[in-house]
Amino acid sequence: MNEEKVESWNILNKYVPFAVVIGLVAGSFYLGVLTSKVSIYEKQLGIGNGQGNTLGQKAVVAANPPSNPSPSNNPSAAPAVAKDVKVDPVSATDHIRGNKNARIALIEYSDLECPFCKRFHPTAQQVVDTYKDQVVWVYRQFPLTQLHSQAKKEAEATECAAKLGGNAGFWKMTDKIFEVTPSNNGLDLTTLPDLASQIGLDKTAFTTCLDSGEMADKVDAQEQSGVNSGVNGTPGNFLLDTKTGKTVEIPGAVPFDTIKQAIDAMLKQ
Repeated sequence: MNEEKVESWNILNKYVPFAVVIGLVAGSFYLGVLTSKVSIYEKQLGIGNGQGNTLGQKAVVAANPPSNPSPSNNPSAAPAVAKDVKVDPVSATDHIRGNKNARIALIEYSDLECPFCKRFHPTAQQVVDTYKDQVVWVYRQFPLTQLHSQAKKEAEATECAAKLGGNAGFWKMTDKIFEVTPSNNGLDLTTLPDLASQIGLDKTAFTTCLDSGEMADKVDAQEQSGVNSGVNGTPGNFLLDTKTGKTVEIPGAVPFDTIKQAIDAMLKQ
């Protein structure tokens, strides 16, 4: 009886490790296949770059990234690319922050419910603070309504704020929405009048403007401007050198250093 137990134990010692190895190999193979399928699926949808909300040519859905995505640790990701593209020049109707006569314009097409736009917002502010009179920040509406159904109404809210409070009112409302929204349709639209009141606007006048839908066409026009420039995701960023006419595209929520390198190169020309 003891000899039978010893023999059984020897058989287990001999074959169990082999079975474990086979199981690990099979599991690794399955994981690799699954990862490849996910990667292919992301490419087909035009998502998964980790730096911006993008609409694929045929897709109207995308993976929802975290509400507070961590900043990129790869400054070389999505490098600045010089492009022969027409971007609408800065005009009196634009929402600007900084020196309107600056040589370099950072033109951003943005979605107020996009978590990557929320991440990029302080980065763009850092650019203006760093370069002062040399760079102006131009904000244009680009709500991805297929992804964020509330974004357009929020964009209209900032336009109403501009109507009632001028350029300063626009930026206060934009800053406030980015501050409080968790992104991905996380902001309750019924709170917009309260936010307007918090930044010093007349709540009744604001509500009347927002409910009328009078700013919808203005938002649509800015979005079309982005489409004409090839924007298909947010934030869609361009650096426009008003001296040379050169345009550099920097898509996505890139880190400050990436933009700095492109601006420094422009200023040397």
